Amino acid sequence: MLRGLNRQAQRELNADISTLERISHLPKPPGDSEPVNAVPGPVLPENAPVHEPAGAQATPSLPAQEQATQPGEFERTFEELRTQVLACTKCPNLVAFRHTVVFGVGNPRAELMFVGEAPGADEDMQGEPFVGRAGELLTKIIQTMGYQRSDVYIANVLKCRPDMLPGATGNRQPTQTEMETCLPYLRRQIELIRPKLMVALGATAMRGLFGTVEPMKNLRGRWHAFNSIPVMATFHPSYLLRNQALSEKRKVWEDMLLVLERLDRPITERQKNYFLAR
Repeated sequence: MLRGLNRQAQRELNADISTLERISHLPKPPGDSEPVNAVPGPVLPENAPVHEPAGAQATPSLPAQEQATQPGEFERTFEELRTQVLACTKCPNLVAFRHTVVFGVGNPRAELMFVGEAPGADEDMQGEPFVGRAGELLTKIIQTMGYQRSDVYIANVLKCRPDMLPGATGNRQPTQTEMETCLPYLRRQIELIRPKLMVALGATAMRGLFGTVEPMKNLRGRWHAFNSIPVMATFHPSYLLRNQALSEKRKVWEDMLLVLERLDRPITERQKNYFLAR
């Protein structure tokens, strides 16, 4: 009888240990998470990541595509999001002005994601981000990094082209309200794609993602974090079209070298020497 009681006690002790081990890996309760809508602090030196972005939502501990338990579940979920975004009417002024909603393009299982600010005139007509002159330059940058455009994913904070006054030319920056209204769609894209790393193209993209109003010269070349995903800030390709100086091209390329290094991608000597003064 005594031996039986000992065996029962041992089983209960093992069960308690197993329970402790199991709960030790559970996520913290909501009260232990970072405060929502906290204003992000200054960029940390020496490429150290900053804290999570303002208003960020928790992301799954595993990539969404790994969480899918049924064949095709990830693809169905991604297509449902696309359908929802294409039918969006949250901003009446943008709905009345746009030709199409620009959802995003590329590999939905990409390890690298580029985020811009909003579609321009060319993107609005074709329904694809970065297809104008700035898009052509971005494609060259992607290819020089050793990728094809179809290998990465490209999206914008705002999915519709900002409306313009009659007769006005060019493009305008999205307002903070417009970006805040549309940002949940981008967050959901990021949550589903779960890239290893993101590149924010321009100060407006950084403002949409993080709420920061710092100039790009203070943000680029440093690592930031969006829901634990490393984010490299760099100049928008349109900036390089306006500023053809070799030194400015080199700044963007140095940012991309940091991206390649973080992704453990091979970097050739030729790549290391692009845009260096002769």
